[in-house]
Amino acid sequence: MAHASNTRHHTATAIGPDHMTHTVGQVSATHPVEPVSTTRTTKPIDTKPTNTKPTNTKPTGTDANTGIHTEPTHTTDQAHPQNPEQPAPSRTHSNTGNLTHGPLIPAMLRFSIPYLITCFLQSCYELVDLLIVGRFNGADSVSAVSTGSQMTHLVTVTIVGLTTGVTVTISHAIGAKRMDKAQRQIGQSIRLFALVAIIATITLTACADPLLRLLSTPPEAFSQAHDYVTICFLGTPFIVAYNVISAIFRGFGDSRHPMYFVALAGLLNVGLDLAFIGGAHMQAAGAALATVISQAFSVAAALVYLKIANSGIRLRTTDLAYDWAGTRQILTIGTPIALQELCIQVSFIVITAIANGRGLEISASVGIVEKIISFLFLVPSAMLSTVSVVAGQNAGARQHSRSKTALRYGITMCVAYGAIMCIASQIWGADIVRIFSPDDETVVRYGAQYLSSYSFDCILAGVHFCFSGFFSAYGKSMYTFAHNIISVLAVRIPGAYVASLLWPDNLFPMGCAAPLGSLLSILICAALYYWRFSKRHPAALAA
Repeated sequence: MAHASNTRHHTATAIGPDHMTHTVGQVSATHPVEPVSTTRTTKPIDTKPTNTKPTNTKPTGTDANTGIHTEPTHTTDQAHPQNPEQPAPSRTHSNTGNLTHGPLIPAMLRFSIPYLITCFLQSCYELVDLLIVGRFNGADSVSAVSTGSQMTHLVTVTIVGLTTGVTVTISHAIGAKRMDKAQRQIGQSIRLFALVAIIATITLTACADPLLRLLSTPPEAFSQAHDYVTICFLGTPFIVAYNVISAIFRGFGDSRHPMYFVALAGLLNVGLDLAFIGGAHMQAAGAALATVISQAFSVAAALVYLKIANSGIRLRTTDLAYDWAGTRQILTIGTPIALQELCIQVSFIVITAIANGRGLEISASVGIVEKIISFLFLVPSAMLSTVSVVAGQNAGARQHSRSKTALRYGITMCVAYGAIMCIASQIWGADIVRIFSPDDETVVRYGAQYLSSYSFDCILAGVHFCFSGFFSAYGKSMYTFAHNIISVLAVRIPGAYVASLLWPDNLFPMGCAAPLGSLLSILICAALYYWRFSKRHPAALAA
């Protein structure tokens, strides 16, 4: 099952109790640090003084780390009985997932570990369909599911990239304690991604056959591949909806509940695969149907939780009213990342095509190592999301030095993890590849060569992943798009192609293309960070 996702079509869905922290100040997704002070007055109910206690009352001045002029944000615990649309305050929600105070490393680990497990579960049950189909059917069904899952994975990662705008804008609002802003962004997310789901479903379903031909689907597998992708594409609304809900959770600093929903959906997917493929003999179509039903279940579980849980916010009808400013913020941040993910996945397909032209053994070796690397990269991917959310909340709270510290910690953890994985790949590379191809020593030899050089990317990729999360948190996702696309087009694809020509019998040079591409990304990221975020050049923080 691919990353499940869904959109909600509710107009006034209650999400938790009628409680919310009232805050003063305004945060924009792309301009997170320009507060707007407003004042509310309420009549006292009796002669006793109202217990209104401002928090986060920094004096107006200049941030010592960034040189940015800041103004205080005042938060009250006072309800607004004269405005029924303004919910009462809630300490429950404001304290849940708050990443703007306390020790940073434990907070980052609490967020990143559930997210990592979620990604791992998603990667694992993407293989379940293939394994069960292979157990009960022939090569035609396996080829159909393999080809179809490539297409659905492209769709999924693109949607995940687009929903980054939801996570960042909500995290800004949470950091600034603007729960009304968070509500509006949830409402705009529902409107926007409902439209995305409709357009994507119609377009993808209509283009299923041309896309299969573009991927050179074998004729023997074409009919089953058509059934697989058609069913999966009809389930696109569930893919969209789940990822939107997960993005909302992450914006609030909660990565645990998406993990629970994915785990439940994964278990259901295995059971349905066995029933549809092994019992009903539905072949590839059964795998697709199991995937879609499991995705729908994960969405239903998430919506039920949001309905009954004490989440601390209430989605109002007014929050679903069209707001171009909020929608633009989501698109400004999410669109570059979605395009980046799409282009990166296309580049992987191109590199696979280059390997396919070098013979069966090399093709198998590259395929095995790419799968290994995809698992090794789960940690840097989790840290990217962690840095994005932590920095986003602290950007909203105007704690820019804390955002920078989160970036530094994220890079340190990624480099340490990458170094361990790289050393392990040098020592046990052949043994790791042999797990996937125990009977073909030629594949093992080529795979060990490729993994030996590619594994250096485990160290380097984590660095620019963390930079990407930091840039996105400050609404500069175009930086992320730029450095990744330059890396892919200038180094990764041409490097792999040139290496295949100059060293046809050795995959070590071809594996060097990935870490060299990451090195270029790091240089670009470092330059952008110094130019826009350093103490001497804090323009992006003030923008």
